[in-house]
Amino acid sequence: MNKPSLLLIGCGDLGQRVGKTLISAGWQVTAVRRNPPRDNTDFNWIAADYATPGSLDFAQNLRPDIVLTSFTPTSMDLPGYRRGFAAAATNVLSGLGEHQPQQLIMVSSTRVYAEKDGGWIDEDSPLSSSDERALAIIDAEQKFLQSGMHASVVRFGGVYGDPHGRLLTRIAAGQITPADPVRYTNRIHRQDCAGFLVHLIRLAMSGQPLEAAYNGVDDDPAPAHDVECWIANALGVDIENTDAPSRQPTNHKRCRNTRLRASGYELLYPDYRAGYAAVCREAKQ
Repeated sequence: MNKPSLLLIGCGDLGQRVGKTLISAGWQVTAVRRNPPRDNTDFNWIAADYATPGSLDFAQNLRPDIVLTSFTPTSMDLPGYRRGFAAAATNVLSGLGEHQPQQLIMVSSTRVYAEKDGGWIDEDSPLSSSDERALAIIDAEQKFLQSGMHASVVRFGGVYGDPHGRLLTRIAAGQITPADPVRYTNRIHRQDCAGFLVHLIRLAMSGQPLEAAYNGVDDDPAPAHDVECWIANALGVDIENTDAPSRQPTNHKRCRNTRLRASGYELLYPDYRAGYAAVCREAKQ
């Protein structure tokens, strides 16, 4: 019996976590990256730039059961977003040709939503019509969702879990986002990112239809100030003598994860306290 197969297009930390989990369950994993790492020999690595037309023409012959894409902009300007998302999605579909995987899943972002004043949103909420970088991501989503394939997008909030990441570094240096004006944040631990994707892949392989879109966030949207004060206390940082970081006004929203919960996935870290407790313990080791 042939092993089930996964094609990872764009394979950073998240893709490698998903791939390693499935390899341990007997899957065959092929991963595409511009510069494959030398220290991961578990995957069948292919060096390719998915933003370049024709670079994925090998995909049809692989006939993967599942395709998981995790795109990044090729540069931080608008052309880089269009090339890294919309053009990349076109190249994926072209590379698959006539092959129809059991499921195509795109890692996306909650940035795509129009809400900007802290209101609640779900997967049916209006998408942005003014953020041009978000529009490039939305364009990629729509290419997949309208492809005629079984396709889903997972819109992740802020992914955390690195004990040496920028947020903990900033807080350790004594910079806390001010309480006013309130800025809501949405997040998900990187272990839950990978865990939820593996969960969806297993559902698809069992023949269960997936929703078109999911919000990949935990149960507790929370003000940035509250989150950062909690982390500061966990790290032992004196929040009585902290400086506010220089920030431009930013859009914010509160994301519901109803479909994630309805899928049967149980979050390892359902709120920031649970997740950052683990991260802070690791940071202090």
